[in-house]
Amino acid sequence: MYDEEYSASAAGAAAKVRLLKHNPLGYFLMSALAGAYIGFGILLSFTVGGTLGPIPMNKIAMGLSFGVALSLVIIAGAELFTGNAMVLFNGWRRKTVTLTDVIRLWIVCYIGNLVGAVILSFIFYGAAGTAGGVGQALATAAATKMSLPPLVLFLRGILCNVLVCLAVWCGFRCKSDSGKLIMTFWCLYAFFTCGFEHSVANMTVLTLGLLNPAGMAVSLSGYGYNLLWVTLGNIVGAVLFLAIPYGIASKKTAES
Repeated sequence: MYDEEYSASAAGAAAKVRLLKHNPLGYFLMSALAGAYIGFGILLSFTVGGTLGPIPMNKIAMGLSFGVALSLVIIAGAELFTGNAMVLFNGWRRKTVTLTDVIRLWIVCYIGNLVGAVILSFIFYGAAGTAGGVGQALATAAATKMSLPPLVLFLRGILCNVLVCLAVWCGFRCKSDSGKLIMTFWCLYAFFTCGFEHSVANMTVLTLGLLNPAGMAVSLSGYGYNLLWVTLGNIVGAVLFLAIPYGIASKKTAES
């Protein structure tokens, strides 16, 4: 019942590793694009939120706007660390990639995502995108993210990437692009509106918070602090709550 999708994700992991080995620049650029694509979702959401101001429906409107982020990654094609956390682990379980391959790709992908997010943030800041309520909303969000306790960040990171990887997993199960987009929308709407923590999305929020602090308590150390705990949570969410359960189910399905 689940073996076809699990095998497809494992094969996808092998393809990603081959791209990194034979065309490292190409893989890095695809990772940078993913960071920028997720960043575009952040820019849209906070532009909507900053424009609407402090109204009760603000958070819902922002959540409705964020679906563009992963939609671009899935349909256009790009390398996102949070989704790869699940896909590469699936490949390792099915022995299509080695543990060294997994760690190397995760590192390159993560750095590429960060570079893409930072470049987009500088361009948006230079274009005066952080003026007014938009910049204040971003700075407030960045300061809040930097001040949350480690356990809160870690657990929100887990919850976030369960939903993100569900969108990726549904992409393997859906037979049409429209189905993929629908599931992507719902999964991202849930995580953003609930206030969960996504490491790559935070790269844009935190960078713009540093560029335009708007009187809020933001710092480079807070930047690293947030990404550390959220990234760990994202990995655990992908591996422990999705990759392993579906791996066990697909193995028993294949054996039967």
